[in-house]
Amino acid sequence: MVRTHTQRAPLLSKSRFLAGLQCPLRLWYQCYEPQLAAEVRPALQAVFDTGHEVGRLATGRYPGGTLIGEDHRHHAEAVRATASVMNQLDIPAVYEAAFAFDGIRVRVDILERCRKDRWNLLEVKSATAVKDVHVWDVSVQYHVLLGCGLSIHQAGLLHVNNAYVLREEAPVLSELFCFEDLTLQALSRQEDTRTNLDRLRKVLTAKKPPSIEPSRHCKNPYLCEFWEHCTAAMPEFWVLQLSGISQNRLDALSHMGISDIRDIPDSFPLTENQDRIRTCVRSQREYLSPVLANDLQGLQRPIHFLDFETVGPAVPRYPGTRPYQTLAFQFSDHILDRDDSINHREYLCREDKDPHDEFTRALLEALGSEGNVVIYTSYEKKIVRTLADEFPDMRNQLLALIDRMKDLHAMIKKNYYHPGFRGSFSLKSVLPIVVPEMGYQDLAIQEGSQASLEYLRMIDPQTTATEKQKIERNLLAYCGQDTLAMVRIREALLKRS
Repeated sequence: MVRTHTQRAPLLSKSRFLAGLQCPLRLWYQCYEPQLAAEVRPALQAVFDTGHEVGRLATGRYPGGTLIGEDHRHHAEAVRATASVMNQLDIPAVYEAAFAFDGIRVRVDILERCRKDRWNLLEVKSATAVKDVHVWDVSVQYHVLLGCGLSIHQAGLLHVNNAYVLREEAPVLSELFCFEDLTLQALSRQEDTRTNLDRLRKVLTAKKPPSIEPSRHCKNPYLCEFWEHCTAAMPEFWVLQLSGISQNRLDALSHMGISDIRDIPDSFPLTENQDRIRTCVRSQREYLSPVLANDLQGLQRPIHFLDFETVGPAVPRYPGTRPYQTLAFQFSDHILDRDDSINHREYLCREDKDPHDEFTRALLEALGSEGNVVIYTSYEKKIVRTLADEFPDMRNQLLALIDRMKDLHAMIKKNYYHPGFRGSFSLKSVLPIVVPEMGYQDLAIQEGSQASLEYLRMIDPQTTATEKQKIERNLLAYCGQDTLAMVRIREALLKRS
């Protein structure tokens, strides 16, 4: 899109400011071509929902406040409502306070009155620590509030305390949240904030969007909603598909005008794995090390193919648990026996309770004491170690499981590559290439984050019995597909060896 002379440059907001810091092109698209954004997927929507839930909960730490209810489409009305509430000295806090200054609109999550004419600015995040993007978030709000004539005592971040352990049904808000005072950092960034604001205004008043190539900045600190649009024109074998390539080497390739893996000179320094990817892409042939067949054949039977599904709610749900604590609620175990028969065992917690005791006992019973346990990445090892710490009476049995585990992901990454992987060794990338007749496209649940969301929906008391049964079937089908996929991948790779 080319901006016309008659178009008035849109105003900035704190979210647009942060988008522009990440990438000026992202800011341009947000303002002038928002229709190019990808549809918000359930996993991302869950992140937004978590942020809203944490934000609502945080206001309870500052009781007696008033919510400014006007939405972003009625910012001027919200500014007037904020001013009216702030003039009422008996109101201790304002939630979603609205301000405008210097062509920038902001909403302050919590504005706490500390004296008659002194205020604390609190930005609420569902994160567990301060990140640089949070400092910029507070800094631009600080700039606007100072410009509006407010006297700020403290400006900082209210974030989740992941060391907090829930003791009863309801969390203790003074312990669930931590306040980090960022006043000095926000103050020290005021000049840079003004410089950045001027720079971003120039972006929005330019006739054309800035010319910026997609790269790692598109996912830092957040995945840009225009990623799919910006990468649509990239080569089929884009250099970003080189597994583990550093930003310095990506920059070097960009300076050389190289975006296609096939064009990378032989003299360009690559790791062994990256060089293998380049060779496979150039030849359009797979790489298969003879070591892989030995590793796959050497697995001791009965071979268990194991996968977990987990959930980690920001606000702890069960006594004894922490924010974002990983709770394993489901497993699937496909078993290749000595006679080549395949059996299947599975577990799914169907109640709204801490699933770990029941999960652990079912897991130990399913896996027994014989045979290797095949996993995909080391995630299951991490969960089992956590369970071993949680249940001392089952510790030795759980640690013994780890000794039996073999990582199929690591085996493939070291010993096999196909150009169709596009640089990814994930199960969802490997399966359709190695076992074309299998896939996830016909399943209601197609990824782990979606499984977590559906599980929370299943145990929600508001969900109907019919819907619970449907979700249960979908969860079992998805997790079972993961472990059956590993069985079939092993079979297919052995046939290719």
